[in-house]
Amino acid sequence: MIFNRYEWRLVLRVLFLFAAVTATAVILVSGQVMYVVITVPLVVYSVLDLIRFNKKAQDEVNQFVESIHYRDFSRHFDVRKAPNELKPLRKGFNDINTTFKLISRERETQYHYLQKILELVDTGILSYEEETGEISWINEAFKSLITIPYLKTIHSLEKREPVLYKDVIQLKTGESKVLSITRDQQQIKMLVTSSIMRSDDKMYKLIAFQNVSEALDETESNAWSKLLNVMTHEIMNSVAPISSLADTLKNRLQSPDITENLEHVDLEDIELGIDTIKRRSEGLLKFTESYRSLNKITKLDLNKILVRNMFENLNSLMTPTLDKKNIELDIILRDPGLAIEADINLLDQVMINLLVNAIEAVKDREEPRIILSAEVQNNRTLVKVTDNGLGMPPELLDKIFIPFFSTRKTGSGIGLSLCKQIMLLHKGNIQVQSTEGKGSSFILQFANN
Repeated sequence: MIFNRYEWRLVLRVLFLFAAVTATAVILVSGQVMYVVITVPLVVYSVLDLIRFNKKAQDEVNQFVESIHYRDFSRHFDVRKAPNELKPLRKGFNDINTTFKLISRERETQYHYLQKILELVDTGILSYEEETGEISWINEAFKSLITIPYLKTIHSLEKREPVLYKDVIQLKTGESKVLSITRDQQQIKMLVTSSIMRSDDKMYKLIAFQNVSEALDETESNAWSKLLNVMTHEIMNSVAPISSLADTLKNRLQSPDITENLEHVDLEDIELGIDTIKRRSEGLLKFTESYRSLNKITKLDLNKILVRNMFENLNSLMTPTLDKKNIELDIILRDPGLAIEADINLLDQVMINLLVNAIEAVKDREEPRIILSAEVQNNRTLVKVTDNGLGMPPELLDKIFIPFFSTRKTGSGIGLSLCKQIMLLHKGNIQVQSTEGKGSSFILQFANN
């Protein structure tokens, strides 16, 4: 085994001490006490030198441990000016610091990389310590989705969103659940997923909030479309023969052979019954045929449309009706050059449906008013139809886009369903904000390319 310089110096000091102690022992045994005056100082010197030698190394180790404790990996131990016996030790400390510094830099880079990713994703991320509830991470997507600027602990969420807080706390690890919150009189559906992670002997619960309103709307629309296809087909196949048969029976009643054998009153009753069957059958056929229009729209003729021109055309079209009912129509457009890519024919149909609904909503108000407006928010163009009508209760907001559902006795329930399907075809969406007693606002959302 080959010793390095530090080890050789230590061996020499130990050997020198051993020699001094041995010499002192030999002198004492031989009785030559006078020589003890020489050997004892040598022993004392050897012990003190060995202590001083080890203390230097111990001080170096203490300084290194202190730098590690405070994570001061920038500290440099000067090798050139160090005593020869400490040079290997300092060089080793510098190598360890360099390695720690590299690891720390890599971890910091990974942290910032992960931080950027979490800030860029649309999914809201919330992480908190299970035992204390203290928030360890919260990204901008969560703040925007829940409209909460800051949370110190998960329990702070209870004051703002008690229902959401209860559902999040009760959510088990690995479980997913669709939850709803209301923002600006608008319901938002979120897919909430929970997982657990361990760090520094602590357990953290990680919650992901994904806005799935649009995905669920599209899935729901496709489901209704399939149902309507089957239903309209079966109804028309069943009702059409009934209508035809009623028409045949009515013609047969005009035959002399039948009229001679029936009294006039009986004949009128039969004719009335057949007319009723025929009329209701034709009404049902017409009603069913109207719903087939929901599934006829499959292709768009997209063009760039100036919102200003669309509003002006709608104003010209609806002015006679609005003037007749003394309804004021205001147009608010801050950017005259604002444009969207859409099928103008289908979009006009959507806007007319919304305006007709708004007119119906404000007809009994003292100062009826409808506002057409458009703006760009979060890389989306929003076209709004707002009224100061009676508004709708919260429990109706989820139902008004369902086929067959209508709040009016004479309504067919097709208008808003058709509007929603047209907007989904445009890769957009339609949402409603409503406050009972104050009015409603229907918002068309178009993604900007």
